[in-house]
Amino acid sequence: MAEKKGYVATSKFLIASPTKVRPVARVINHKPCTLAMAVLANMPQKGARLISATLKSAIANALYANDKLDEDMLYVKEIRIDEGPRLKRVWFRARGRADRLLKRMCHITVIVDEKAGE
Repeated sequence: MAEKKGYVATSKFLIASPTKVRPVARVINHKPCTLAMAVLANMPQKGARLISATLKSAIANALYANDKLDEDMLYVKEIRIDEGPRLKRVWFRARGRADRLLKRMCHITVIVDEKAGE
């Protein structure tokens, strides 16, 4: 029998480095959604805003899909920060030289699920 996946929300092609977003994601993994939203609201990182928007979407997906769910019973089951494509730009330097500037992108996937019956 397959395990229940949960309620998923995905944000793709966000211009933020995955290595900078992953530490923010580790803070809220396996935490209740209400606590995770409060923690993200008080973090100064750009990644916290991006994850917060995706988490709000996952919570809305869960509440819309099932009328009996309570927002207080939801928790962050899994959060993945995958690497996306890179924008390659020219960075002009001194003496007529140029370097390549890589603007990294990430894909954020948040899975929320209901806590086990207590």
